[in-house]
Amino acid sequence: MRKGMTAAAIAGVLALTATACGGSEGGGDSSGKKAAEDPQSVSGSITWWDTSNEAEGPTYDKLVAAFQDEYPKIKVNRTSVSFDQAEQKFKTAAQSGKGAPDVIRTDVGWSAGFANLGYLQPLDGTPALDGVEDFLPGPLSPAKWKDETVGVPQVTDTLGLLYNKEIFKEAGIAKPPATWDEFIATAKTIKKKTGVAGIQLNPEGYFSLPFLYGEGGDMLDVDAKKITVNSPEGVKGMETALKLTESGVALKPVTTDGYVAAQTSFKDGKAAMIVNGPWSVSDSYAGKAFKDKDNLGIANIPGGSTGKAAAPIGGHNYSVYRGSPNKDAAYLFVKVMSSAKSQELTAKEINTLPTRKSAYTAEVTADPAKKAFQQALSIAKSRPVIPGVGDLFVAFDQHYVKILRGDVSPEDGLNALAEEWNSKLLKDYTIG
Repeated sequence: MRKGMTAAAIAGVLALTATACGGSEGGGDSSGKKAAEDPQSVSGSITWWDTSNEAEGPTYDKLVAAFQDEYPKIKVNRTSVSFDQAEQKFKTAAQSGKGAPDVIRTDVGWSAGFANLGYLQPLDGTPALDGVEDFLPGPLSPAKWKDETVGVPQVTDTLGLLYNKEIFKEAGIAKPPATWDEFIATAKTIKKKTGVAGIQLNPEGYFSLPFLYGEGGDMLDVDAKKITVNSPEGVKGMETALKLTESGVALKPVTTDGYVAAQTSFKDGKAAMIVNGPWSVSDSYAGKAFKDKDNLGIANIPGGSTGKAAAPIGGHNYSVYRGSPNKDAAYLFVKVMSSAKSQELTAKEINTLPTRKSAYTAEVTADPAKKAFQQALSIAKSRPVIPGVGDLFVAFDQHYVKILRGDVSPEDGLNALAEEWNSKLLKDYTIG
């Protein structure tokens, strides 16, 4: 992250200013006063870029229809936008001042970057952020930028330890491991008694974070502007990850593209455990090992030598475009779409994990997977909130897989990663 504004940021602000002069700021009032005091009088049309997958579309269509029943003067155009293309597409539209949606579903890692460019409307004090005290603190943290809330948490996720109960029973193991040392011992016992592999690791940098967090490490110290991924704690965390491959309980990865292979091994019963998120549960149920859904166990991520455990927070936010000509309608739309009632519906229909405490109703938590991941959220932590945090993982993936293969030592691999971040992405940071 560089100090000051980039040329793109300046161009974006100029575009927004020009758009505002054309009346796109909703009459110059972005406070949401009209939406708060007389919501039924709000009218107009808004566009929502929905970046979820098409399988989830029918559920969101239900929510849009319910919103329009409640606010018949507001027309909502739900536009399905490919998640892989949405980030750059929104930047391009916002910079030009043409074609950006009023509301966008963003990855939590995009919010800081969009806000830093001046593209997101602050939502504090508006109806969009209704009942803010009801949101879980974890999902709310990456929705903020420079003390302003620029996103409303829609869904959240984190990583947990998923395991095959039948294989555990066959191996005589009564409970999932609570630490990585216990994990290695458990995996060895499973291999010896059942012949099944303990785990196939996902060699992506995101999935390495529990190893770092378990030793008290992190990617960055944002306040001090320091790259800390190669700290002694970070190195120790990577040594733990390497220990899994060196001990033989996890296969050495060949490439960075290991998600599908790891998930397939687990759901087919060829691996007893996997580190994954709530999004994987439905896919696991589709595998032959989990035709009986009760066979899927979910526990918190194992801890490191510090005795503590943590996993990264992911998820998505609703954000309002700063150049929207109808912010009152956008605020009301976000309010309804992020309500506990809406979140309860999506949790039941498409297995999302709510961001509101009150959305964890008895009916939602009757699902053991959702209840387990609700517990996992209690030890989750936010990734660094900086513009372009997702870009850091491009290099992270490359260096992590080299460490797991034994091509470089954890210390050398993380030092090389820190140098690459510093030279290409974080030029105003120091290392260590």
